[in-house]
Amino acid sequence: MNPQKFYSNGKLLITGEYLVLDGALALAIPTKYGQSLTVEPFEESLVKWESFDADGKLWFETEILKHHGFQSAKAVDDSIANRLLQILKATKNQNPIFLMGETGLKVKTQLDFPRNWGLGTSSTLINNIAQWATIDPYKLLEDTFGGSGYDIACAMHNVPITYQLEQNGRTVIERNFNPAFKEHLYFVFLNKKQNSRDGIATYQQNKNNTNQALSEINAITNDMLSCTSLEAFQFLMQCHESIISKIIKQQPVKESLFRDFKGSIKSLGAWGGDFVLAASEDQPEAYFKERGFDIIIPYVDMAL
Repeated sequence: MNPQKFYSNGKLLITGEYLVLDGALALAIPTKYGQSLTVEPFEESLVKWESFDADGKLWFETEILKHHGFQSAKAVDDSIANRLLQILKATKNQNPIFLMGETGLKVKTQLDFPRNWGLGTSSTLINNIAQWATIDPYKLLEDTFGGSGYDIACAMHNVPITYQLEQNGRTVIERNFNPAFKEHLYFVFLNKKQNSRDGIATYQQNKNNTNQALSEINAITNDMLSCTSLEAFQFLMQCHESIISKIIKQQPVKESLFRDFKGSIKSLGAWGGDFVLAASEDQPEAYFKERGFDIIIPYVDMAL
């Protein structure tokens, strides 16, 4: 058996955070950073699993006894091993012949980005395993981590997309989102890893009637897709922040951290951590670095 290699893109949600769960039209971009998964034969009759981070350091390893209902033979971190076993069992529920062979396997995962960046460590893994097992990645996500699934769509698309949940499934459309002012857009890392599930739970508890907000977010997404000026784009960012702020009862990130920033800032995904989008006429690197935020990635270096 020749080695098999699978790859999935990371993700950033530009519009529709939280409300994407209730059918909002969301704009998302796959990132130049992602995760690969390689499968090759192994001499022992088990699955030897190794996970490497962006600097090539082994951050997780375990051995899985595949003929005993997937049990971990040894693990460095039980919570991670248990989550992996849950994913593999859910995979086998979709494809009963997955990992049926007698031979052992060595599986290696390799991230292109630091694990704390929030670009989709989980979604890229789910999509890679789904490719390996030839199963539905959206179903695998549903059976394991949950969420809207926009991150799975980004994992398998190489251009910006709009993503929308509907009663009978989802609509994913590739979009020509290539703003003329993209050199004025930056992604800034807040270095506070957010658990998306926690953010979603807070949203579900706080939301009231979201019909008005849904239609407003849909309009903002469509307007962003056709936007031709930085000034108009910044206005849309601010409108979006205001709508979500009212729903989740949190202060927008510009008000809480960057009140004196000359430009606009928008949270991406679960509020409070990971990356934010900054839009500014001026190069904002010095501003953010002075405040201790050292990872500032230009839009063109992040977006696939």
